[in-house]
Amino acid sequence: MIDLHYWPTPNGKKVTILLEEAGIPYNVVPVNIGRGDQFTPAFLKMNPNHRMPVMVDNAPKGGGEPIAIFESGAIMLYLAEKVGRFYPQDVRGKYAVTEWLIWQMANQGPKLGECGHFRRLGDKQGDQGYAVRRFTDEANRLYGVMNNRLYEGKYLAGNEYTIADMISYPWTVNWKVQGQDIEEFKYVKRWQEELAARPAVQRAMAVGAELSEDASKLPPEEQERRNKIMYNQRARPVPAH
Repeated sequence: MIDLHYWPTPNGKKVTILLEEAGIPYNVVPVNIGRGDQFTPAFLKMNPNHRMPVMVDNAPKGGGEPIAIFESGAIMLYLAEKVGRFYPQDVRGKYAVTEWLIWQMANQGPKLGECGHFRRLGDKQGDQGYAVRRFTDEANRLYGVMNNRLYEGKYLAGNEYTIADMISYPWTVNWKVQGQDIEEFKYVKRWQEELAARPAVQRAMAVGAELSEDASKLPPEEQERRNKIMYNQRARPVPAH
């Protein structure tokens, strides 16, 4: 059984898509990132980077103790290799998928995340005009990268549906919030609609829908506490001996 330490964000949904597509039994362990669950000592033992998701495989190949893996890309590589699906092992196919997996982790996720952050922030922390333009334009560039790739082939890594598609899809769902017009990217739209119609993707995207909360309805002191732990984080000190 897989334990998935999860909250319903694009980074969490990447992994549920693969779990659902592969038919891997899993148990969701909620990690309320707004409340700060990712900073608990128990969670930090699994992920020193205090970010979800984290996956714990209680029955790893070859037996032995459970194995905990953090970073969504590493989790997806592990699971795909475990089940022998969605990650081709011939040299060309393998590295075509790996390229796009790393592209998502290094480009699409961080840049679209910053785009959403600054667009939501508005003027709460002063003039964010440059940051909004910078990351909205970068989001547009990245949609263009995907669009040109999907013009060349049915899926991101070629003509086969792989973890490269699963890891990228959840970040494209909120294109409006990212200041984009999906009609500008007809090949991304075609790909997106095909993935959205897959039953496993539909199940995966719905996981944890009941966990979402409206932070604006929390008491002011709790909102302030959460803002302090979520924003402007700095290095955590080494534990004292």
